[in-house]
Amino acid sequence: MIGRLNHVAIAVPDLEKASATYRDVLGATISAPQAEPDHGVTVVFIELPNTKIELLEPLGENSPIQAFLDRSPSGGIHHVCYEVDDILAARDRLKEQGARVLGSGEPKIGAHGKPVLFLHPKDFNGTLVELEQA
Repeated sequence: MIGRLNHVAIAVPDLEKASATYRDVLGATISAPQAEPDHGVTVVFIELPNTKIELLEPLGENSPIQAFLDRSPSGGIHHVCYEVDDILAARDRLKEQGARVLGSGEPKIGAHGKPVLFLHPKDFNGTLVELEQA
């Protein structure tokens, strides 16, 4: 059901500083910052030959990323994102097997302009999983 790894997301307290580390120390190509108000984050993507790294910074006081950073002030891996061919079919199959879809269960549009859903980390070995329609 899952396809390729789309990205690994890292929550950071300072997007500009984290971007500079990837750009200046590791020599990575980084996208411009993109505000995602529906998700409460500002993101940049680091392009790699085989996938992407997404850096996430809280956007607004109610950002879900802020609670993560309160527990881990220096940041850390927040989630992994896998591609699926049909997000609604994937959601329905996962729910039939007992997996919990976060939020309303309806896909939202993610940073790549495609439908996304998040799956409860307790159902996936402590890892928050994002599904993105390919």
